[in-house]
Amino acid sequence: MRRKAAALTVLLVTAGLVVPSPAQAAGNTLTVNVGTVVRPVTHVAAGGLYAVDTGSKPPLDQLYPLRLNHLTQPPPGTQQLGNGATTPCCDGLQVAGKVTSAGAQQFLRLPDIYPNFPYRWVSWADWESKVRTMVNARVAATGTTNVDGYELWNEPDWTWNTSAAGTFNAGWTRTHRLIRSLDTVTPIVGPSHSIYNHDWLVSFLTNARDTATLPDVIVWHELDNDSYLNVQAHVNDYRAIERSLGISPRPISINEYASPSQVDIPSVAVHYMAVFERHGIRSAERAYWYEAGTLNGLLHNNAPTSSYWPYRWYGDMAGNIVQTVPGSWLEGVASYDPTRRFVNVVLGGDSGNNTVRVNGLGALGSSVRVTLTRSGTTGRTTNQSAPIAVSSATYTVSGGSISVPVNNMHAWDAYQLLITPASGAATWQQRYEAENATVVNANRFSSGSASSGGYVGQIDGSANSRNQSFVDFLVNVPSARSYTMNIGYANGTGATATHGLAFNGSAWQTVTYPPTAGWGVFGSTVTTTVTLRAGWNTIRLAKGSPFFAGGTGYAELDYIHLS
Repeated sequence: MRRKAAALTVLLVTAGLVVPSPAQAAGNTLTVNVGTVVRPVTHVAAGGLYAVDTGSKPPLDQLYPLRLNHLTQPPPGTQQLGNGATTPCCDGLQVAGKVTSAGAQQFLRLPDIYPNFPYRWVSWADWESKVRTMVNARVAATGTTNVDGYELWNEPDWTWNTSAAGTFNAGWTRTHRLIRSLDTVTPIVGPSHSIYNHDWLVSFLTNARDTATLPDVIVWHELDNDSYLNVQAHVNDYRAIERSLGISPRPISINEYASPSQVDIPSVAVHYMAVFERHGIRSAERAYWYEAGTLNGLLHNNAPTSSYWPYRWYGDMAGNIVQTVPGSWLEGVASYDPTRRFVNVVLGGDSGNNTVRVNGLGALGSSVRVTLTRSGTTGRTTNQSAPIAVSSATYTVSGGSISVPVNNMHAWDAYQLLITPASGAATWQQRYEAENATVVNANRFSSGSASSGGYVGQIDGSANSRNQSFVDFLVNVPSARSYTMNIGYANGTGATATHGLAFNGSAWQTVTYPPTAGWGVFGSTVTTTVTLRAGWNTIRLAKGSPFFAGGTGYAELDYIHLS
């Protein structure tokens, strides 16, 4: 939803909805239950529409700490002049190398081949010619591995020209079939309505089911003020529609979220993070209301704004997302990394004096160190070079719990509560769980014997860059040197298996996995060596990958551990 920003902002001002409406009464409590796992950390909300451009806009050193999950970018050959731009921006194939380095996947938004928004339909012959050109360009880009969907159209509820092109449902079927005649591998995603609408989805899905053109990922947008309040109801309703139509569950992507008046309020971002994690969204992306290539306002002149910091804290999460119970407008998302024994809580949305109650801290010892930081509220055109320190104190753990006061809260601010052991806290992350990494053409599973409870399996594809299977670990190390890397794995084939190993664009090495007790049964490790630079590095373990001949047999990945 672009180029409606100015008009929509005026409407919101008129309606008195320019700012969120948090409760003003103090005394609410956010409860964090460390022992109740929600899902593995995958940084679901860390993404954006038109968020990344070529060159140094934005710079990779600002992208790495966010652990980006997913982007939507224009298609190859884009002509789109979004939001008053004078030249097209952000062609998904041109930015693919940067997106891969940052750890993200991307959808290609096909109708952004048009220069105007709303799109100006020409004819079916014109559209089908454009689709062939875009899809063939992607298929020919054999070194690109991060395109995990063609977004067939954008906001058809108001941008599809029914009088000229016929109904959208029929247009979806026709375009889906054309794409599948050219590319049988890459997922097709949609319908990408500008709002959630039950009746539209029933009509769309019924037609898609009956014509065998169902989307591989279901997409809609959450763009109203306080739209995070509706996510649970929308997910529940959508799942009920699937069941009623006999459709197998689809992953859900909210690939545009936050209204123009709220997108730059740090506490609103926290609300979206919390509900997307809580209600099973696969990926979500900040909306493109203003300029491209700025991570949707997280950066200004390539440096952080205040909204950058809650995403940075969210990017620091590892291990598992754990249960949070909001207290009125006081909301939060939290993780627990059992290897470092870190609890990371990102919260906000209320004013005055409030409390965070954290339960299940027994593994951290009898006392813990609690550091509280806030983001500031600069907006998108003023930089905030660092978060603002609030307090740091040692707390006695009683019955596995602590209660931390968060006083004088500002309703727009985001806050981080970082809880570590009072002594012996890790100085850098050494273990990286496979289920937290970038998983391409493979799947996440759970196992009681796996480190942190999760692993990656079905790393099976090796045919081409659209279905090759690998896991990318984005790691941050304190110094440039050679590191010993232990790999936790399972290999139930009964024979030796191999993966390719590469780091930071290095030549491929071979990792050999002897057979183990069975699939999903962990405890076995193999050891190799990687030479890393100080700071951020990408380590890939692959069954298949561009410029790699392919692994043999099959193996599942639990974690890597650097020392």
